[in-house]
Amino acid sequence: MLVKLSTSALKETRWYEYAIRFVLGGGATVLAGVIASKFGVAVGGLFLALPAVFCASATLIESHERRTKEKAGLGGRRRGQQAAALDAAGAALGSIGLAAFAATFHVIVGASVAFAFVAAVTVWAIVSVAAWWLRRKLRIVSHKSRRSGHSPSAGGSRLVKP
Repeated sequence: MLVKLSTSALKETRWYEYAIRFVLGGGATVLAGVIASKFGVAVGGLFLALPAVFCASATLIESHERRTKEKAGLGGRRRGQQAAALDAAGAALGSIGLAAFAATFHVIVGASVAFAFVAAVTVWAIVSVAAWWLRRKLRIVSHKSRRSGHSPSAGGSRLVKP
């Protein structure tokens, strides 16, 4: 699978959808700043690390997919939900990489900030790609199991009595 950049979504997005993303992202950042001033930067940083615009992007993705299907004369509700779910899975995988970045940086920063940053970016890339690859492999195995009639949760093979 080749990862590509598609600019077609920029043409489909309405101005107010960008405004929603901007306001929610800015609001989450301000909230993190208020929390940091009240409880300290360590606690505030946890809130800053939250995907500030995830909720907005998930709803926007759902509405774009639904609209696209409805323009084609089809019911797009299910497709919109699936697209938003796929975005959520990507956000979860990204969060795993972000946690690996933070842990690596925290452990190494005392020795050298520059080295800690380089090491953390490297670990982030490795963990994120590995999480994506693992999810892709598990999804293919799960899909094949469903097609063949075997349930991965059923414990594997069945015993047949003579």
